[in-house]
Amino acid sequence: MMRDLDHGPFFIRVGRSSAPESKAAIREACVDLEPDAACFVLAFIPHTLDLSDVMQELGDTLAGVPVFGCTTAGQITANGYEADALLLMGFPKANFRCASILFEQLNPLDPTEIATQAQRQTEKFRHTAGWNRLALMFSDGLSKQEDVLVSTLETVLDDLPIFGGSAGDGLEFQETFVLHKGQAHTNAAVLLLIETNLQFQGVGFDHFLPVGSPLIITDADPDERLVYEINGAPAALEYARLVGCPVDALSPQVFAENPMLLRHNLNYYVRAIRDATEGHALSFLAAIDDGLIMTLGRGKEILETLDTGLDVRDRIGRAPDFILGFDCVLRKLEIEQNQLSDKVSDILQARRVLGFNTYGEQQSGVHMNQTFVGVAFFEPETRVLT
Repeated sequence: MMRDLDHGPFFIRVGRSSAPESKAAIREACVDLEPDAACFVLAFIPHTLDLSDVMQELGDTLAGVPVFGCTTAGQITANGYEADALLLMGFPKANFRCASILFEQLNPLDPTEIATQAQRQTEKFRHTAGWNRLALMFSDGLSKQEDVLVSTLETVLDDLPIFGGSAGDGLEFQETFVLHKGQAHTNAAVLLLIETNLQFQGVGFDHFLPVGSPLIITDADPDERLVYEINGAPAALEYARLVGCPVDALSPQVFAENPMLLRHNLNYYVRAIRDATEGHALSFLAAIDDGLIMTLGRGKEILETLDTGLDVRDRIGRAPDFILGFDCVLRKLEIEQNQLSDKVSDILQARRVLGFNTYGEQQSGVHMNQTFVGVAFFEPETRVLT
């Protein structure tokens, strides 16, 4: 059989709907899922749909198939970037096995209990000879606990690569949910332990370079991810001065184009700013602390870095069957601000990226922002399609 590379993935089933009503959206998105053959379904749900109705309809329609995923700040479908589309991805039993953990009460987080739960489930998850293992993590994007959570899991599951995205709710920043076996939970996270006979590679990149002199965080509240002072001055005022912007003109678009970078193990990671408070503090989307030395980031050419970053191949030179992608919503904002959405969507389509826009991304034990993190899945090396 000749595989048609101009169409969607071969090894998963994909459904989407932009219907504004939950029942119609689920009905349309489930048409091609083949639930009888599914091991599990990932659901990425726009904030415009009624979540309780969506979960009820999914349960009725998928008849017991486990559903995982989260609410989102945007979706990446076969059409590229979308804002209000329901995306469902069915992972077939023929190619995937799955076990799951629901971590409840993320804030406050108990690392010992997290480690115990993860170790216990991993030991119970029988390894299939010749299959490959990875983990996916979906967490409440407003819990402010992703940093500790992913570093704890990375330590405990040190032989298991973990990729993740933080749930969103558009740009509302009010309440986010993760999905576990058809139930929606806030202040929680879901870890999926996955086995597959497909090959896979991790993908991770941003498009920022450090510029200017180092900045010092001189007063911060780490628990709330708030910075009160930079270089001894009110944080928002100093940040606005450094980027050349009036403080009353600070906006999500300004923050997206001018993030702050933290150096760790010779690499720079983005620490994105969520907003400025009335008292001139800055609220961040990742861990922050007193005494950190940071720099401003300036963007490189985002189309080129996107296409290059997604140009991955397996060891015999084949392109992925699909890429499961977690792409920060602040990247999407910058792309929209620069009127590049159509060009970016063309690249995402061509590279077969499916996933969602996040409030943060996790890879290699690190929680970060304004980064694309994903998993590229390739057909099994033993399978030869002619």
